[in-house]
Amino acid sequence: MSLLVSIAAFVVAIGILVTVHEFGHYWVARRCGVKVLRFSVGFGRPLWRRVAGRDDTEYVLGSIPLGGYVKMLDEREDPVPEGERHRAFNRQTVGRRIAIVAAGPMANFLFAIAAFALMYSLGVSGVKPVVGAVEPATVAAAADLAPRDELLAVGDTRVRTWEQAAVALLDEGMDGGSLALRVRTGDGAEAVRRLDLDGRRHLLSGEGSVLDKLGIRPWRPWSEPVLGELVEDGAAARAGLRPGDRILEADGQPIQDWNDWVAYVQSRPDRDLRLRILRDGRELGVTLHTDAVMEEGGSVGRIGAYPRVDQAAAEAMRVVIRHDPFTAVWLGLERTWEMSALTLRVMARLITGDAALSNIAGPVSIAEYAGTSALIGVTAFLGFLGLVSLSLGIINLMPIPVLDGGHLLYYAVELVKGSPVSETVEAVGQRIGLALIAMLMTLALYNDFMRILG
Repeated sequence: MSLLVSIAAFVVAIGILVTVHEFGHYWVARRCGVKVLRFSVGFGRPLWRRVAGRDDTEYVLGSIPLGGYVKMLDEREDPVPEGERHRAFNRQTVGRRIAIVAAGPMANFLFAIAAFALMYSLGVSGVKPVVGAVEPATVAAAADLAPRDELLAVGDTRVRTWEQAAVALLDEGMDGGSLALRVRTGDGAEAVRRLDLDGRRHLLSGEGSVLDKLGIRPWRPWSEPVLGELVEDGAAARAGLRPGDRILEADGQPIQDWNDWVAYVQSRPDRDLRLRILRDGRELGVTLHTDAVMEEGGSVGRIGAYPRVDQAAAEAMRVVIRHDPFTAVWLGLERTWEMSALTLRVMARLITGDAALSNIAGPVSIAEYAGTSALIGVTAFLGFLGLVSLSLGIINLMPIPVLDGGHLLYYAVELVKGSPVSETVEAVGQRIGLALIAMLMTLALYNDFMRILG
């Protein structure tokens, strides 16, 4: 079911964003008097086709939902009757051609603002940025961050959810140095913790999230290493463990949270574990023999126990950020600007080699994100659409031939030299552009499949 949801959400998202982008070209072209021959969403065999309007424009829905195009009257592609040459794209002034080409990415930016604004109007759900555990010998541990610390601000940026905190940590900490975190400790006092990021541009390198690289584990309703429901006749039940037992140590090794406990058990199939647990305020010693279960990749340990989920605490950690329409529009503008700047900075790090190429996601990853956001709710899907839309706008403005930015580069040269770029230069540029796009797509797909294969 999740696969079908991901595919459906991906098709819907791409369909919306491509339509928005191409409508930008279409709308400005029509306002500039250029005749539009075809408006296509998708490529390949038409699934739906209609001819309408005074120019008999052909509207097409293609069978391959991975792009689209607007075909305009152009003497460089087909013969144009004498009476319609003034409506050909190539006959327009440089200013009009720039406006038509730039309209696609601009439409993506406007859509991102609208999506974010609607998201803030409806209300954004999130989880308070409360630390669940801190990995030893990490940046977070060196800064004395502790479980139950709640992040209030990252640098000068106030944060209310983990999503905001992760973006702020990446943005503020990308260049290294010392980063101040304002936190509320578990006892309610406010304090400042300083992350020493000198020489640590690894926030964009390697695998894992920003929080993983800093050594921070977010609090979750099942974070505590406390047993919930037990499987009948499972290893935990056979050892005499009970729901509510807290795992303190395993073979003398402290267990910080449920993730620690799961990792410890899974790596020790068919083994005796000497546990120290807390039950009803008393510490007890228990010997537990793990079961061995064959999974893809080998044998893993299992004990037949689920974590205790604290529903009341989970609800207390939930945050809903909602604003009036005017404020929501302003925040939509602000988020579009901030995320665009962050995207450009990450792209610059990719070019200079300070960011791993594994950060580039392909269609498989995007489909997964689309499906996950769609399952979470409307506001999450709107946020996803906004992020992908502004990414499409930025990518299309890159000065690569075959992209809108490449055409804009040609027109800038034309403004300077007073004549159009030669067809030979355009043809060579198109081949280079196609090669670059093919390389980028190959890398993105490689990253997708390497992530799937572990």
